[in-house]
Amino acid sequence: MPLFTVATPARMRYNAHMSYDLIVIGGGPAGYVGAIRAAQLGKRVVCVERERVGGTCLNWGCIPTKALLKNGEVYHTMSKRAAEFGITAEGLSVDWSAVIARSRQISERLSNGIAFLFKKNKIESITGDAKILGTGRVEITAPDGTVSTLEGAHILIATGARTREVPAFPFNGRTIIGSKDALVLPKLPGSMIVIGSGAIGTELSYVYHCFGTKVTLVEALPRLLPNEDDDVCLAMERAFKKQGITCMPGATVDALRDNGESVTATITAKNGKSQEITADVCLVAIGVVPVVPEAKGLELTERGFIKVNERYETSISGVYAAGDCIGGVMLAHTASYEAEQAVEGMFDSTHTPLKPHIIPGCTYCHPQVASVGKRERELKEAGVEYKVGKFPFQAIGKAVAAGETDGFVKLLFGKENGELLGAHIVGDNATELIATPELALSSELTDADLNAMIYAHPTLAEAVHEAVLAADGAAIHA
Repeated sequence: MPLFTVATPARMRYNAHMSYDLIVIGGGPAGYVGAIRAAQLGKRVVCVERERVGGTCLNWGCIPTKALLKNGEVYHTMSKRAAEFGITAEGLSVDWSAVIARSRQISERLSNGIAFLFKKNKIESITGDAKILGTGRVEITAPDGTVSTLEGAHILIATGARTREVPAFPFNGRTIIGSKDALVLPKLPGSMIVIGSGAIGTELSYVYHCFGTKVTLVEALPRLLPNEDDDVCLAMERAFKKQGITCMPGATVDALRDNGESVTATITAKNGKSQEITADVCLVAIGVVPVVPEAKGLELTERGFIKVNERYETSISGVYAAGDCIGGVMLAHTASYEAEQAVEGMFDSTHTPLKPHIIPGCTYCHPQVASVGKRERELKEAGVEYKVGKFPFQAIGKAVAAGETDGFVKLLFGKENGELLGAHIVGDNATELIATPELALSSELTDADLNAMIYAHPTLAEAVHEAVLAADGAAIHA
């Protein structure tokens, strides 16, 4: 019997010979948002998705991982910290199949929600694989092999990306897996090697660690979460090591050997010493590659992403693209933004589509990590004069009361005018707190503007205020 089942919503009826204003290929954060925006503009829209609407983010990424993270945090708190909160917990155990089932049910619920939004906005939905025949024409191959052709004035490619595989370490779904496999493993592994410490590798390392899996996290670059500010990287490494996760930054995996029921990795550490580590499972999380539909004349970059112009139009007239398939900062919220801009531009010649430039990044391990704007090393390399305001959560009353004192808020301001240049947060609810600095960056606010705000007490947001004050050596609770 399968571990879980996912109901497939009935395919909406469509007219294969009807002309649409917009044909959207892909139902993820770019595709479904673009489809809804076009429908709001009064356009006739059809969306083609090979699996379930919601895309990787909703079905195999952002949402199910957050469900697993919550499960893991609850179990970790009860099993490791119950006494701290005056709670006695005995006989705790994990029903792994129920844990996985909960995450799948949540994804299914939200996918059904997107299907409802399609119905509400009169967007037609088709399940199948799409091939672009040329301007205004898309060939659809349904799951049963039936082939039909759609015609439309505009086409939006929103096909996203998929997990990058290493040819030398092919996935087998058992001992060498990708992130999709990690979300539905039939058995909780006793040990796991994770290759890659980006958001995916870091989050899944934390999830499995919470449930008792012995995790070894390997990163080829010198720091974990290498795209973050250096202070954040070091704080995360300290936090993970304190929790019991083995961290190996600056290390390379030279070979993987599938032993049938386990896998052995040959790893060269940053000190040059080689060792073999055997685990039940190895998760390869070294990034993603774009998914590109078949389309004659579609120009790609050297890395395989779809080339678009300033209006998100591809090399094929009337065919646009947005989201992970065009590269850039590959995040769900970026994809949605790009799709909205592309749709607005294709139906309104007076609208100048914008490209995302102030983009928050979030990693949902524990402690959480969130950032926006410039990192300190970037400012140093560019020769920008700046000042730093940094404040720890251990001095914030709300954090102490919640027992979540790890981490800090770090703000970077221009030295002369006090304009906010970047914000970096590691700690409880960092992914929610980043919205304030993002608004400040978007609005070109200064340290004086941020200091003029009144921050509610007791809240974690007070750490933002204290970090503003700390930039001038005036933090109240330092």
